[in-house]
Amino acid sequence: MSELLNIIEIKGLRKKYKGAEDEALKGIDLNIPKGAFYGLLGPNSAGKTTLISILCGLLKISEGEVYLDGIDVKKESGRIKNLIGLIPQEIALYHNLSIRENLKFFGQMQGIFGKDLKKRVEECLDVVKLQSHANKLVSKCSGGIKRRANLVAGLIHKPQIIFLDEPTLGVDAQSRNLIFEYLQTLNSAGATLIYTTHYMKEAETLCSWVNIIDNGNIIVQGAPQELITNHPNCNDLGQVFISLTGRDLRD
Repeated sequence: MSELLNIIEIKGLRKKYKGAEDEALKGIDLNIPKGAFYGLLGPNSAGKTTLISILCGLLKISEGEVYLDGIDVKKESGRIKNLIGLIPQEIALYHNLSIRENLKFFGQMQGIFGKDLKKRVEECLDVVKLQSHANKLVSKCSGGIKRRANLVAGLIHKPQIIFLDEPTLGVDAQSRNLIFEYLQTLNSAGATLIYTTHYMKEAETLCSWVNIIDNGNIIVQGAPQELITNHPNCNDLGQVFISLTGRDLRD
């Protein structure tokens, strides 16, 4: 990975929330190459959401440096708006609008208008097979349809760096496969994907590189098969994850 150009560079990143006794991030150093399909894994409260929020310019850095495609996030967070796409775990759509209206709205928020917007909305509807549902209110849609619409709403401006937080949560096998295929197509076209999931099989199948974070620290990183090989008592990435993070429940 080191021979590739890094699109994300993190140096000594620390984050402590006001009133908290402990740091949420405890000196993270991390490089993510351009074009990677990168898994960011960890149990609840490990620091994943904090890290992604900082990378998206939504949280202030307590200490350290973060660069996205050479942009200093601490000093110029406004410049990363068009560079990144965030697909949150929660459905971030307006439920009283149709799917098409939502896509138009998010496209306009990203500075796309007129014929370009119309074309891009139709492309998005087509790629996740939502043409027949385009004029349906989000509130009337199934969970799988909402999840697919949620995905393309965050990608309508064709971002170079895509953050995905549990993008297949609660969907059926058909929708999951469609989402996987679309993400792999985006990655093959050069987009950098940072993928957060609790489904270890997904990470093992999709990601070229994974990072396991716990208690605000990176505890291991590497190619999935490499991590499995380095833990001879483990048969898959899920077992590696449990062996490193423990079996105690996290809230």
